[in-house]
Amino acid sequence: MKKRLLFLVYIGILLIPFTGCQKDHLDDNAKLEFSSTEVTFDTVFTSIGSVTKNFRVYNPYGFDLKVDIDLAGGKFSPYSINVDGVAGTSFHDVEIPAHDSIFVHVKVNIDPTDQNSPFLVTDSVIFRHGNVIQDVDLVAFGQDANFIVADAGSGSLRYKIVAHEHEVVHWTNEKPYVIYGGYAAVDSLGTLIIDPGTTIYFHSNAGLWIYRYGNIQAVGTQDEPIVFRGDKLSSWFATDYAQWDRIWINESNIDNHFENVEITNSFIGLQVESLSEVLNGRTILRNCHIHNTYNSGVLARASQIDAENCIFSNNGGASLELHIGQYDFRHVTVANYFSQSTRKQSALELTDYYSDGYTSFIGNTVAAFSNSIIYGSYAFEDEVNIDSYGSSDVSVAASFRNCLIRHTQSLSCFENCIRNQDPMFVAKSGQDYHVKEGSPAIDAGLQSLGVQYDYEGTLRDNHPDIGAFEWAPR
Repeated sequence: MKKRLLFLVYIGILLIPFTGCQKDHLDDNAKLEFSSTEVTFDTVFTSIGSVTKNFRVYNPYGFDLKVDIDLAGGKFSPYSINVDGVAGTSFHDVEIPAHDSIFVHVKVNIDPTDQNSPFLVTDSVIFRHGNVIQDVDLVAFGQDANFIVADAGSGSLRYKIVAHEHEVVHWTNEKPYVIYGGYAAVDSLGTLIIDPGTTIYFHSNAGLWIYRYGNIQAVGTQDEPIVFRGDKLSSWFATDYAQWDRIWINESNIDNHFENVEITNSFIGLQVESLSEVLNGRTILRNCHIHNTYNSGVLARASQIDAENCIFSNNGGASLELHIGQYDFRHVTVANYFSQSTRKQSALELTDYYSDGYTSFIGNTVAAFSNSIIYGSYAFEDEVNIDSYGSSDVSVAASFRNCLIRHTQSLSCFENCIRNQDPMFVAKSGQDYHVKEGSPAIDAGLQSLGVQYDYEGTLRDNHPDIGAFEWAPR
């Protein structure tokens, strides 16, 4: 009996350091749990804001944890934190008992009249324990604006409905709009009207979604254009070509209008597609500039687009990617000199098929380009790519009349077109797509297209120029 007891004591002594090491190892990799991983201060401030919110930090384990907690922005942050009743910016060895929690209170002070502050003021609270680093994001609204925060959906398809069924909503130019956390969505049979001079800012991954049977009327003027852009205001972000997601339009029987509109610095500029049926509604683009996109400028699937006096430029994918549907482009300038990475598509892609990643579709494509420039720096030289599925049931019927095109071959669909002659843009790097004196585009266009004025409102003469701009001596 004595020998057996001594043996058990011996085994126990051996196990003590072993189990202790196991617990230490578990401690070093223990992850905290939070009541929220993001604290959003969604009050629209009308004066200097002072708002306090809180979140809880949980220890789900059967042993105590000691945690270091820091406000990432430190003493320069507009935020201040209080950890379990103690104010500060940095806390060392904060003990969270087993199966217990602590409160972190967060306060923010913002002057919404400060035009130098961003629209979104962000920081984070950092938690360090052993080998684990975790954080809770802090987001507050800076300048006074109309903030639209996603509150429905899940995953990558978060949204907030801004125009409900049968509702007509006006966005005015009194204050800008800031879209955060997902899409601003126009529901079925809803209508969004955007007034001239309105600017819409999008945070990372945000966008505008015109759902099936919804409608958008974004009609600006020469003096007061409508601008869709990212919310990073510093010029340092000018070449960040994926600041936000896209404008996404689904099928409708009512025409959607974009006039005197700029769309810039998004992943895709404008995506137009039918989700389950092809309807008669068109997307009409007049005097629009869609540029600086990480992927395609316009992506269209089973849709109808009419465009005139538009510029599509500096796109990481195709400037115009058109799959199945009816497309009519008059006096447009497609100028793709994207240089941030290697472009893998021609400036214009035309097909009678596409895939949404799950299903493949085929159908007829009818596309007409008149008095248009399609040029760029694509390594394979052909800036027009027409590709057919190869079925006798579908086809691509394309026509190019009096266009200036970069292409190695003279295709049968090129009628009175100029090939491989430099359009002589004023400044490709500065995205000034006026043409210089002596350009082959001058006076080379068809008459009577019904496009009386150019992109800037200049009256075209009896011998119109090819492209969005009518040349005039400077």
